Amino acid sequence: MITIALPKGSLEEQTLALFREADLEVRRTDRDYSPVIRDERIGKVKILRPQEIPQYVAMGYFDLGISGLDWVRETEADVVEVAKLNYSKTGEGTVRIVVAVHGTDPADRVEAIRPDARVTTEYPRLTGRFFEELGVAVRLFPSYGASEAKVPDLMDVVVDLTETGTTLRKNGLKIVGQIMESYTVIVANREAWADPVRRQAIEEITTLLLGVLDARSRTLLSMNVPKDSVGAVMAALPALKRPTVSALFGIDYFSVETVVLKSEVNRLIPLLKGAGAEDILELPIAKIIR
Repeated sequence: MITIALPKGSLEEQTLALFREADLEVRRTDRDYSPVIRDERIGKVKILRPQEIPQYVAMGYFDLGISGLDWVRETEADVVEVAKLNYSKTGEGTVRIVVAVHGTDPADRVEAIRPDARVTTEYPRLTGRFFEELGVAVRLFPSYGASEAKVPDLMDVVVDLTETGTTLRKNGLKIVGQIMESYTVIVANREAWADPVRRQAIEEITTLLLGVLDARSRTLLSMNVPKDSVGAVMAALPALKRPTVSALFGIDYFSVETVVLKSEVNRLIPLLKGAGAEDILELPIAKIIR
């Protein structure tokens, strides 16, 4: 059995949904930080702050953890980065750690920030290294939330996590630089990764989670196609590899199945119908295992 640490807070809802769709439902009450996943490969499960998870995994308290890459880098945790999970607190995609100043500040890039500026951030190590490498002397002040609200009255610069930059702009700030892109990651303890039994469990769980994420953006199309129209339908039809084509019994028709991107379906269905496809079905996919 392996032990798992899952993130509390902004990543919690997306993470629990992912495990549920992977048939690894996390069962708990609202105040229960020691939930259960009914799977023989998984033992202890804890829900913790994502800032803490990389270090706890590195220290061997957990075999597997889910956190943001930003916290892996900030804590300098010695873990194995097993896989990228392409979601953030609001959905798909990556987030950025950016440097921002007030809109009235003349600086338009990080190098132009005045010497000895006051910088507030939840990422003091990342921020300190970043400014040191650029040769920009600043004063760092650790922040414990609402960082963007401290500029310009209390601070001159904020280093913060953003998806779109909307919150920063609403607070009258402008982005003048970027430290890194971040995304959700699966991390493993190095000793657990070196153990064949625990590594197999980690890889199997990872496969299920990645299979769900892959399936979310795709759908299965199934249709019947007259023999004379097969060529035209194939020309219109993208696929992961090649469509599955089966002859129908007793008539000159074929059954065609293929996986396509959900974003293409509304354009594809009229094209397929125009090419001769009939009885077109769009079916959801739970997982795609490659």
